[in-house]
Amino acid sequence: MLAMLTSCSVFKNNKNALKPDIVTEKVMFDTDDPAIWINPDDASKSIIVGTDKQTGGGLYAFDLEGKILNKVTGLGRPNNVDIGYGLSLNGKSIDFAVVTERDTDKVRIYSVPDLKEIGEFSVFDGEELRSPMGISLYKTPESNEIYVIVGRKTGPSGQYLWQYKLSDDQGKIKAEVVRKFGQFSGLKEIESIAVDAELGFIYYSDEMFGVHIYQADPAKGDEEILLFGKGDFKRDIEGISIYPTEPGKGYILISNQQADTFNVYLRENPAKGKIAEIPFSTSESDGSDVTAIPLGDRFPKGVFVAMSNGKVFHYYDWRKIEEQIKKAQ
Repeated sequence: MLAMLTSCSVFKNNKNALKPDIVTEKVMFDTDDPAIWINPDDASKSIIVGTDKQTGGGLYAFDLEGKILNKVTGLGRPNNVDIGYGLSLNGKSIDFAVVTERDTDKVRIYSVPDLKEIGEFSVFDGEELRSPMGISLYKTPESNEIYVIVGRKTGPSGQYLWQYKLSDDQGKIKAEVVRKFGQFSGLKEIESIAVDAELGFIYYSDEMFGVHIYQADPAKGDEEILLFGKGDFKRDIEGISIYPTEPGKGYILISNQQADTFNVYLRENPAKGKIAEIPFSTSESDGSDVTAIPLGDRFPKGVFVAMSNGKVFHYYDWRKIEEQIKKAQ
């Protein structure tokens, strides 16, 4: 049976909240963070990869109808996930997922879409404060170097995030620390990390403070570019998703977790401030992802995927979100 929306009773009572087009089948414990893999041969067969974040949980692959296609379980508290393309390993180009594993202080790496483990590496070595949570990938457009940016449960301001360069070391994935950066307010924690590959920016949520922007290329320095969103959230600032509408332009959606809304900012000018706040049917949404690539007839302008309490992820047709943004402007 497909995990399609059949009743509004499972959602919060905000009559103005966007209702999901699809609700996934349930995971075992507690969903946390999704990432979208685009099938290069047929985008309508793309998959959503999401974490089940408790000890003994794992990584799940869902189709665009919300059905579980595959899973890897028994992991040590997997937290966040991101997906990359074109990792060179043993002479082959591999699409892959990186997952933080808090119980072991590691990042695990899986090939996509089959979810076969192809590597791992420990993070924050030598540090007292480890416990990795947030993660995002960046591939340089010029050299195709692949970087992993990892955050942790807590850490020192100025070195809260570490960035690793991935390479092929005789058929094994090698991860080398290339920089330690990232200001922290000290108010709660940093979890959500997102990369705008085209603009070359890293965004991360300082959960009770604001959203920081840094250069994604370590060669361009560690100076903060912008802090935005201060005062715009009920409490925790969570999942960050970036939707391009044209080169250099689009929207940044950020979860206002305790309000069950997503705040929207201009991709080209987030300093302008919040341009819309959209209520969703998600409950306490943590992680999210979005794509502008058409995914068949159901999602012709892309899909927005967000975690929700209840052990599920929600899928939203981007056209519904776009309509709400335009109404607010």
